[in-house]
Amino acid sequence: MLNNNIETFIGCDAEYKDAKIVLFGAPFDGTTSYRPGTRFAPHTIRAESFGLETYSPYQDKDLTDYLIMDSGDIELCFGNTERVLSDIEDRTNDILSDKKLPFMIGGEHLVTLGAFRACKKAYDDIYIIHFDAHTDLREEYLGETLSHASVIRRCYDYVGDGHIFQFGIRSGDRPEFYWSKEGHTYMNKYNFDTLEEIVEKLKGKNVYFTLDLDVLDPSVFPGTGTPEAGGVSFEELRKAVTLVCSSCNIVGCDVNELSPVYDQSGVSTAIAGKIIREMLLALNK
Repeated sequence: MLNNNIETFIGCDAEYKDAKIVLFGAPFDGTTSYRPGTRFAPHTIRAESFGLETYSPYQDKDLTDYLIMDSGDIELCFGNTERVLSDIEDRTNDILSDKKLPFMIGGEHLVTLGAFRACKKAYDDIYIIHFDAHTDLREEYLGETLSHASVIRRCYDYVGDGHIFQFGIRSGDRPEFYWSKEGHTYMNKYNFDTLEEIVEKLKGKNVYFTLDLDVLDPSVFPGTGTPEAGGVSFEELRKAVTLVCSSCNIVGCDVNELSPVYDQSGVSTAIAGKIIREMLLALNK
């Protein structure tokens, strides 16, 4: 008997009614300022995920032991950024309304704003853990306030001081670093040195976790739109995401900024898939 061919991330084929975690893709790169292509990431990650095993020897867990659904990509329009964000917010809200955990695969980093707005409505007191090479704290970029270069600043508009914790940052405009130092965000530059301390501080609090994969060094992860030398290793990132997802009360999360066309070897996509697997397993406490 023939069945529909529905492509999902490996091991994430539970029915929606049963699922505890729901994946969805946000294939959008409409504000990318350097090299576009992240819109192709969700589909490529799904296709290449079958080069992975569902079992993680790092955590001694298997995706098939948990109820995770991949709901596919949202069909996002071109040319209307606010409508894109609204559609992402609606999908996230639907998942949250059914008491499930939304896990978004971008796309450029601006997609985080749509998902975070829904989480902020559902959980008024909410904190952000942000892994990235870039500050993303500009008030605007080339006159546009809705940009992947300003996404964390837009999230700040909803939460204010003391709610955003940034790690791995090594690039940005000088005013962004100065603005953070005024106490608006907590910034651990270059690495994850204080991550355990912050995770302990956030115990029991609602956390949105956003991972821009360009936090990795481009020698490890060249497949991204804005590569920035001096990043972390795969193993450093794997340990960091496992700590955050297993120890914090994550109410929503995303992984973004893979641009697969810039790494024809497929290594960057394989790394993205493995990080997603480790996050999904760590979220199942």
